[in-house]
Amino acid sequence: MSAMRVHPVFLRCLAVALILAASGAVAQPAPGDQAPLQVTLEAPEGVRALLQRHLRILRVEQAAPERTADRVALLRRTRRDVEQLLATEGYFSPAVRFERDHEVRWRIEVDPGVQATIDEVELEFAGDLAGDGPDRAARRDSLRSAWPLRAGQPFRQSAWDGAKQQLLYSVSVRDYAAARIADSRAAVDPATASVRLHVTVDSGPPFRIGELRVSGIERLPPELVERYSTLEPGERFDQDRLLAFQSELQAVPQFASVVVDIPRDPALADAVPVDVRIVEAQTRQLGFGAGFSTNTGARVEATWRDVNFLDRAWELNTGLRIEQRRQTLYADVFLPPASGGYRDSFGAVIESSDIEGLQQSRYAFGAVRSHVRGDIETALALRYQRETLDPKGGEETRTTALTANWSWTQRKVDDMLDPRSGYVLHGEIGGGAKAVLSDQDFLRLYGRAVRYQPVGMRDVFILRGELGATLADSRDGIPLNFLFRTGGAQSVRGYAYQSLGVREGAATLGGRYMAAVSAEYVHWFREQWGVASFVDVGDAADSREDFDPKLGVGVGARWRSPAGPIALDLAWGHDERDLRVHFAVAVAF
Repeated sequence: MSAMRVHPVFLRCLAVALILAASGAVAQPAPGDQAPLQVTLEAPEGVRALLQRHLRILRVEQAAPERTADRVALLRRTRRDVEQLLATEGYFSPAVRFERDHEVRWRIEVDPGVQATIDEVELEFAGDLAGDGPDRAARRDSLRSAWPLRAGQPFRQSAWDGAKQQLLYSVSVRDYAAARIADSRAAVDPATASVRLHVTVDSGPPFRIGELRVSGIERLPPELVERYSTLEPGERFDQDRLLAFQSELQAVPQFASVVVDIPRDPALADAVPVDVRIVEAQTRQLGFGAGFSTNTGARVEATWRDVNFLDRAWELNTGLRIEQRRQTLYADVFLPPASGGYRDSFGAVIESSDIEGLQQSRYAFGAVRSHVRGDIETALALRYQRETLDPKGGEETRTTALTANWSWTQRKVDDMLDPRSGYVLHGEIGGGAKAVLSDQDFLRLYGRAVRYQPVGMRDVFILRGELGATLADSRDGIPLNFLFRTGGAQSVRGYAYQSLGVREGAATLGGRYMAAVSAEYVHWFREQWGVASFVDVGDAADSREDFDPKLGVGVGARWRSPAGPIALDLAWGHDERDLRVHFAVAVAF
């Protein structure tokens, strides 16, 4: 048998073809020459959005593969992606078909099958939480009751992960800071489309609070943080207590930022140190401001603040405020909290005003001790003051008084700056005596209540009431700020600021009695803009017989500013038969 002879030209062509194929120059057109792959998806509504959002072949533009091996690899990868995505929603036996209408037009048909449901849940506990005792048993029962995944519910990976994280948080947030998931299994039975869940949480040992470890303090006194702490050595660990402590420190003007945490080391559980990392704030600040209200007119102000006054972490606030109808020079010093959470301060003020024909000049100095517990704030103030009153058309008088005043305030509202639900209650009792540096014996009582009632999705109804009485033989010798005048924005609108009181000559002086009520409805037609309608009634007088309530009604505009709602009101004073414009911040506490 003779051997087959191959022509030399054929051999040379074959060699060139092999070289070109090896280098990719043959059967590999440039990417720009390949048409993009067009893929459509057919799947039930319940899973289509998931696949469209995450399936790579639908999201990433790519060229249609020409080689069979490339097509097979792409199909396998897509099938695997579909199965993994559907498994997160509890579909463990899907059917996936691929159809090719054209080289670049593909169709994916997905039948997810039956969604698996939870068949059984086992929650187990290890560590101290698994021990004996009614408290531990009650907490285990509470954790099992709060577990959100129940038998019969559809299985979803996101819900499974979220339930485990919530369980771990519920254990670790109190007592057991080092708690961990010791075991976690989701056993799937594709034949019955069911899943058995098992979680074991190891609580570790119970933690108790130890010493404070403060870092970042450089210019401030090192003991400043301890003066704000309400944590007691030996108390049981509670994450909410640490967060409350951190929030309180973040409100301290000497600190720019604060982080409070503990090391989660079980070896330190008996007395875990509390790490407080501080970034100090800028110590001194000079500020300028300007504003306007219809009560006191245009205003300019310069302020100086030093939060480390005399290097003792005292907070000095001083400033000069010049208004058209009033001028004030003041200085206040606030001390860090004392034991029991009390806050002491002292200060002085010089003030001059000319309002409703009454020229007043006074100076005062005093001290205040305040205390905040939850939503209730109390304050006890001792003040010495001297004032001169010069009413237009009346006689000039001078008054000296040493007064004590106690106040109580509860703020139970949903938002301090822009309340829509809740109430604010405020009460005061104070006075002076001839026996201790006062020109007159007197006792002043004052109360204020504001109710915020939501209406519908946006609107709010606001009801306000004020009542005051100064018990004395007469108003002579009583400082003006222990008597009552009313009228103006945030009071009885439709009348000038502090124009309702005791008339003497052409001036309005303070009376011993005051009462006012207000009803207001605010409709917010946009997030930042609203309209209001209101009715105000009130008066101030020197006797109950002279009390003559004045009526004011009107409408206004509201704008939600960063400082709270700004009010621009147009009010009709029934007794004066006149329209007045009032402009001020709408919420006052």
